[in-house]
Amino acid sequence: MGVCVCVCVCVCVCCVDTSLVSTQTSLTAFFPRRVTRAEYQRKGGPREGERKRETHKYRREPEEKLKLHRKRSFTDPSMPEPGAAARRSPQGVPYAELRHFVNADGLHLFCRYWEPAAPPRALVLIVHGAGEHCGPYDEIAQKLKELSMLVFAHDHVGHGQSEGDRMNIKDFQVYIRDSLQHVDLVKSRHPDLPVFIVGHSMGGAISILAACERPGDFAGVVLIAPMVQMNPDSATPFKVFMAKVLNHMVPSLSLGSIDSKWISRDKKQVETYATDELIFHGGMRVSFAMQLMGAAARIEKEIPSINWPFLLLHGDDDKLCDIRGSKMMYENAPCSDKKIKVFEGGYHCLHHELPEVADAVLKEVTGWITERLPAATSPQPQGS
Repeated sequence: MGVCVCVCVCVCVCCVDTSLVSTQTSLTAFFPRRVTRAEYQRKGGPREGERKRETHKYRREPEEKLKLHRKRSFTDPSMPEPGAAARRSPQGVPYAELRHFVNADGLHLFCRYWEPAAPPRALVLIVHGAGEHCGPYDEIAQKLKELSMLVFAHDHVGHGQSEGDRMNIKDFQVYIRDSLQHVDLVKSRHPDLPVFIVGHSMGGAISILAACERPGDFAGVVLIAPMVQMNPDSATPFKVFMAKVLNHMVPSLSLGSIDSKWISRDKKQVETYATDELIFHGGMRVSFAMQLMGAAARIEKEIPSINWPFLLLHGDDDKLCDIRGSKMMYENAPCSDKKIKVFEGGYHCLHHELPEVADAVLKEVTGWITERLPAATSPQPQGS
């Protein structure tokens, strides 16, 4: 679930009595005695003639890893990769039994696929938000599947059934890179089909930046309560400055967790969210918040160059992702094929809102995508 971050912290600085540390100890720690070449070689270090060969070996290693990554990037459980049984999901399930692909960092990412019985008319990637996983998007996926679309999704690094530190990322670009890799994998099997993205919350930010990176690859982008910008009332210059300081000093500091009551006005959906063990219910780290801020800054720079079709859906009572970001994107993107629909009183998860709202959201998503399919491939719902 993408979250607009507000950081307001009082910092206390504790002084250390330097008299407790001897001058000799401190100098030795920072300026150790230089080891001579003869001593280094006696301890097993490479000689001058060996160093060149060793360096060349490490130059070859990235290319070998890249070839291995290309060969093993996508795995169907029916054909498990060598040694896959040794790798297990955070829930303890061997990846040999789960559909997954291996990203550029060698991490296994859990995947879901909704494949129609008839030949697919389009490909749709669903991109979930921060802390959650792709399972809760089953209803949207099933509706699109009924329209003969092949829908696919994965749990981001550090989310759900994928490997990685929980809700922690070194660079937001990893999410974008993995999403484009998944698109390429599925596209390689269906090279002539149009590709759409449906992104929610933080997944909306990922979708925007992925489409900006490769605008010619996508026929359209659907954004449900996307994280486009930080709340300007909360992310004041002072608070942003403090967040940067804390990120440097204590990047793992928790800023608090998502309050599930703001997910939806439907109490059953709130309970489902709160009890879902695949959703991360812990606190958001300062370092993760900084990545979200960085992504929002990138989106703001990209908006004036957006020319791909998009649909924006947002609730005007969303407490987690500021609706002003969606309005700003709609007003400033030069794209001619754009639409925004605001749901009065809607909370953050519009697809899990009150039944009448959730139904309207599904109709908007499926209708908008279907209208942009080539005329010869406009499908009818199965069983109609």
